[in-house]
Amino acid sequence: MLQITSLTKRFGGLTAVKGFSCEVHKGEIVGMIGPNGAGKTTVFNMVSGFIRPNEGKVVFEGHDITRSRPDQICYLGLCRTFQIVKPFGNTTVLDNVVVGALARGRPIPNARARALEMVRLVGLYEYRNELAKSMTIGNRKRLEVARALATEPTLLLLDEPMGGLNPTEVKATMGLLRDIVQEGVTILLIEHVMQAIMNVSDRIVVLHHGEKIAEGEPRAIASDRRVIQAYLGEEYCIA
Repeated sequence: MLQITSLTKRFGGLTAVKGFSCEVHKGEIVGMIGPNGAGKTTVFNMVSGFIRPNEGKVVFEGHDITRSRPDQICYLGLCRTFQIVKPFGNTTVLDNVVVGALARGRPIPNARARALEMVRLVGLYEYRNELAKSMTIGNRKRLEVARALATEPTLLLLDEPMGGLNPTEVKATMGLLRDIVQEGVTILLIEHVMQAIMNVSDRIVVLHHGEKIAEGEPRAIASDRRVIQAYLGEEYCIA
């Protein structure tokens, strides 16, 4: 579904990502972990068209999207969320999601119908007529996901959807991710909540200093000495 080949991004003299390669297959949840500054969000920005790589290639569903604009990539079915959620605060939850649904060029009644479906899916139906600025951080994260889902993606890139959430909200978000996959959407996920990403991911990719240092099933990643030393710490080691 998604093939990332040798992506490199330099900002002046700083190489933020170097030679990163990865594949995401239909129906998977692939986690991406690593220390702050490892290059994870930079990878997302390159894949989703917000910045262009200096080197490398991104192919989505057979289309070379390496130099495509974000709106073009979204129209093909790849959408992303952001680590810092910024809803339209003085607009209702439902109308925030309608904005996403309009990306497909639907008539407004159809966009509202799609938005209602996504608001219900993420568990915000009872808040649909509330202003977005009144939402808790957990519900704002869900709103961000609903708005992305309203664009009808087949691949969804989620940037720390569980950051700042309490344990109950984290558990609920893990269930939501599984529900999204059941709806036919594949997920590439950045997350620092290790208990969550280890339990929800089919595979995990690890970045450190802009380079991939490991990739595999969660159990293998949790016992990889390079990953333990670079990021996880001994408490996550599986003997």
